[in-house]
Amino acid sequence: MSIDKPKETKDIFRSANPGDRISDEPQTIEEKAQQLAVDHVPDITGDIVTVPTYVIVEEPDGEKKALHHVKDAEEISDVIRQARVDENGERIWD
Repeated sequence: MSIDKPKETKDIFRSANPGDRISDEPQTIEEKAQQLAVDHVPDITGDIVTVPTYVIVEEPDGEKKALHHVKDAEEISDVIRQARVDENGERIWD
């Protein structure tokens, strides 16, 4: 018994959560900023949460960039770490 593989394979981000899906159509930063992965849903503690699908960050050159909250999680963490230090490399947040 053999399993047929698709003729073309490409790196596609798939998710069971519709709010996490990345559109096949181009979206503006503003459109991405409005997309919600989770909208007003209780978490495990019972708190009601809303989670954006994209985190909008500003690059050092002033350009805005939309980072997907799952696919780009490592880059989002890097941005948060960078925001925790000032220009002298000293921590500014605890």
